[in-house]
Amino acid sequence: MIAIFIGYLIGAIPFGLILSKSFGLGDIRKIGSGNIGATNVLRTGNKKIAFITLLLDILKAVIAGAVTYQLTHSLPQSDLAAIAAVIGHIFPIWLKFKGGKGVATGVGAILFIDPLAALFTCLMWLVIAFTFKYSSLAALISFSLLPFFELFIMGNFPIFCLFLFLSLVIVARHHQNIKRLIKGEESKVTF
Repeated sequence: MIAIFIGYLIGAIPFGLILSKSFGLGDIRKIGSGNIGATNVLRTGNKKIAFITLLLDILKAVIAGAVTYQLTHSLPQSDLAAIAAVIGHIFPIWLKFKGGKGVATGVGAILFIDPLAALFTCLMWLVIAFTFKYSSLAALISFSLLPFFELFIMGNFPIFCLFLFLSLVIVARHHQNIKRLIKGEESKVTF
């Protein structure tokens, strides 16, 4: 399906790696978690580049959805493209399928599909992150609650199914974080 292909290719653009190399920060795959996302870029100490990476990773899913909608005029296909962008970010073909955790791109997909659900997810992330000081825990809880917000508050079963899939992918991608959280070895975030 063209929507999934377009979404995947846009999502597979490794902005974190491109920006970190372009600004002399080196290969972020060799520091911290080894991921290409904004959290790992932040470990270089460059908050500006990390913030730009965050914005671009969010925009990948939004752009994937918007481009697909312009081509197909189909909301279901453009929603699929936004979700496919998350898969592209996590498993980019250009980097031997070793990408990021998908949180920022996931937020972009939610933003494209249901802005109110995106607001809910971001607020939940902030509450959990500020309370417990674990970014990974905040992502795990907020993405786990997302499908149920969509089903019980918004009442949209097809979008619930998309968000359930997204949630499962994000949670599965955090398997190492879950192990570290259980052992008490996960690094905390500071605000």
